[in-house]
Amino acid sequence: MPVFFSTVVYDNEKQASVFRQRLPALNILQRGSHWVNIHSSFSQYVNAHNVIEKHHPSAFFGTSLASQLLGLNIDTLIITGLTTSGCVRATCVDALQHNFMCIVVPEACGDRNPDAHDMSLHDMHAKYGQVLPLSEVLKYLNQNSVKVLK
Repeated sequence: MPVFFSTVVYDNEKQASVFRQRLPALNILQRGSHWVNIHSSFSQYVNAHNVIEKHHPSAFFGTSLASQLLGLNIDTLIITGLTTSGCVRATCVDALQHNFMCIVVPEACGDRNPDAHDMSLHDMHAKYGQVLPLSEVLKYLNQNSVKVLK
């Protein structure tokens, strides 16, 4: 099972300027900053081919993710990350629009606003994908092997 990561990275002030005006805290996500690094606990899975750099909430918008997934004959995504009401939800919606089935793992997502987290999970499950507990997803993953793209 291929593993992909996404991270928001800005190289200049023009990238996602409207989004960054709305959320000035995003300005710390500059290339070279530790804020854009994939957490070290995932280092065994990270390589130059599976990190999607993005400027907006969705891992699909303005990236090569859809074509990479299609090239690997992927039809289903397991989505985790931060924030549930932002990047996770946007990626789930865009995944559906690219005709991928989505599974969102609530225990592996988070949001600064617990109500937004809960409402986003409810909305995604109602319209865009399945929200499945970690125990069910782990059971599935234990039956399949996780491989890193080289």
